[in-house]
Formats: sequence, structure tokens, C-alpha cells
Amino acid sequence: MGFTLDLSRAASVAAAPTKPNLCGLTRKGLVETLIAADVVPAPKARMRANQMWRWIHHYGVTDFEAMTDIAKETRAVLAQAFTLTRPEIVERQVSKDGTRKWLIRMAPGIEVETVYIPDVGRAGALCVSSQVGCTLNCTFCHTGTQALVRNLTAAEIVAQVQVARDDLDEWPSPKEDRRLSNIVFMGMGEPLYNLDNVADAIDIISDGEGIAISRRRITVSTSGVVPELEALGNRTQAMLAISLHATNDPLRDVLVPLNKKYPIEQLMAGIRAYPGLSNARRVTFEYVMLKGVNDSPAEALALVKLMKGVPAKINLIPFNPWPGTDYVCSDWGAIEKFAAILNRAGFASPIRTPRGRDILAACGQLKSESEKVRASARRKAVAEPEVLDSPAA
Repeated sequence: MGFTLDLSRAASVAAAPTKPNLCGLTRKGLVETLIAADVVPAPKARMRANQMWRWIHHYGVTDFEAMTDIAKETRAVLAQAFTLTRPEIVERQVSKDGTRKWLIRMAPGIEVETVYIPDVGRAGALCVSSQVGCTLNCTFCHTGTQALVRNLTAAEIVAQVQVARDDLDEWPSPKEDRRLSNIVFMGMGEPLYNLDNVADAIDIISDGEGIAISRRRITVSTSGVVPELEALGNRTQAMLAISLHATNDPLRDVLVPLNKKYPIEQLMAGIRAYPGLSNARRVTFEYVMLKGVNDSPAEALALVKLMKGVPAKINLIPFNPWPGTDYVCSDWGAIEKFAAILNRAGFASPIRTPRGRDILAACGQLKSESEKVRASARRKAVAEPEVLDSPAA
């Protein structure tokens, strides 16, 4: 059984700082901020920023006093002008399968959920959020039932990675034996409606002298904001994932209402033009398995036809239940038959093992605490459906 730790009264958690926080600035932004605050002379700003960058993003320090290669007097000035504090961790939950979920309060009323999933990618993946709430209203997604509050800043996106690495005790940035090796923008929100901040966050996360997670291990998932696909590829060189879930417009209009604006034909054209797309950099299609909705052999054959000529793999996602949903997960046999059709056509189609269901941390289950049901109702809701596990997953 998963367990919950309420950290809202933790002494180490501070209120939202009034001083600028340097933890989420790009290299250029850090230089400019030091100069604008008249803390570091312009001729020394780049050198000082490079020193600070390693302390903040390689060593993960949250106290200027730890920056021992910077003069003590300068450290004192920096501490007076700036802060390195983390956002407030309202709740930390650990699933029976090792999945960790944090409810993070960035500011009053600004809460997001972030999930670490062990044994995904090279070692473990962090599912980060890009918005508080969402505008897309995908009918199978819990986050879609929460109205959009606002975009997250680049600093708030990076902070999710920093919080996870704090908890995983993964500072300084390891070269080998990482527990956190992959970043997936598959949490709350539509990343391409917040591309500027997502791109800046990826620049920070991928910097080789800091957190140093390769861009090829960073995946951005979109429901299909077609006009921003080219910009995403050019600006971030991130791996692309598409939240597809249907092979025809009438059904996708229901499951993913954004399809009414950018129908499947436009979406597939945008995907084929994605910068860097190749057999070595395949697009991932996410396909949630909904019983009696999109899981028939005919749908699998239609998916094969749709993918023709696209370097792709298809993640089949058993539907993860949440309180109030009318959808039901496909039977395991139906999922295996669906996967077999895709495999015979030459497409890798792994069945994603449900992770973190007992703490509502699985795909499509994230939602800010202020919007969620009471914990007792939540536990009851996830206990009732049969959990699908299979050696084939």
C-alpha cells in the first residue's frame, strides 16, 4: 500500500521568496540578472555566472555559503540580493511499486504534481508538468477536468527536477548510475501552449555542466498543437511524443477535442516534417486503451495504415481510472491482440505497465490537490478496478 507524508509544516520550507530566485534562469538570464542587480561588474558577470551555474545545477546547492570558490564578501552580497530556495513540497507520496509523487506549491494557489517512475528509460523517468491545469479537456484524462490556472515559468519547471533530485539524493550530477535519467513532459498541461518556458527549461536541464540530461533523453508530449511542432524541434531537439488515442477524426474529436482544430491529416503532416525525425529519432505515439472505444482489431489495422512511412513506436497505455470517469480499461487479452497486430506490421508497441495507480500518479491521473477528492474516496476509486499486470508488459 502506498503511503503519504504531509510536509506542509516542515521547518525547512519557506514562504514564497520576495528576492529573485536564480535556480531557474538560463545562462544568459543569470548573467543579465547579476548585472542588472549591480551585484557583479559586467566584465566579471559571465565568469561569476559560470561558477554559480555549477554550484546550482551540478551540485544542487541552496545556500550561497556553499559556493566556496567565490569570495566570502561576494557570497554575502549575493545572499542579500537573491535566493536559491526550493518551492514548497505540500505532499510526498510513495507507491507500493516505488513510484514517487510530489505535490509542489510554486506560489499561493499554484500547485502542480510531479512523478518519478523508477526503471523507465535508462534508469528512471521524471514526469514534469508545464501548466497548472489544462485547456484541452481530453475526456479520459483527470488533469483535463481542472481548468487552466496559468503557465509554469521555466524556473518552476526546472524546480520540479531539482525537487526530485533532492529527494533521490542525486547531487552532484552523476555521470553514471543515475536514478533519474529521463525527463518526460507528460504531466499537467499542454507543453506547446507554453513553448518559450519549456524550451528555456530544456536548455537548463540539458546543459552539460549542470543537470546534464541529454536532449535525446528528454521527451515532449503534445496532443497535437501542429503550428508549434517545427519550433519545438528546432528550439529544443527534444524527442517528440504524440497523444493520439484514435485513428479517425470523429472519435478523436471526442477523446482529444483539440483534434477539431488540428485534425489527424494535419497532425500527421506536421509529424512527418518534425526536425530530426529519423529511424534513430522516432516519434512516440501514445494510445490509451479504452474498452469498447478504441481497442478493436479494426482500430489496430487503421493505426498501422496511419503510421505508414513514419519512424515511430506506439506506447499502448492501459487506461488508469480516476474518480468520476465513465471509461474502463480494455481487457488484457484485447490489449495483447492489439499489440500483436502492430508488431506484425513492424512497429514496436510496448504495453506500458501501470505505475503508481494507488497514489493517482499514473498516466492521465495528475491533478492539483486543491481540485482532488478526499484521500479516502481516492483510495476506494483506485482499489475497485482490477489492476492489469502481465509478464508481457
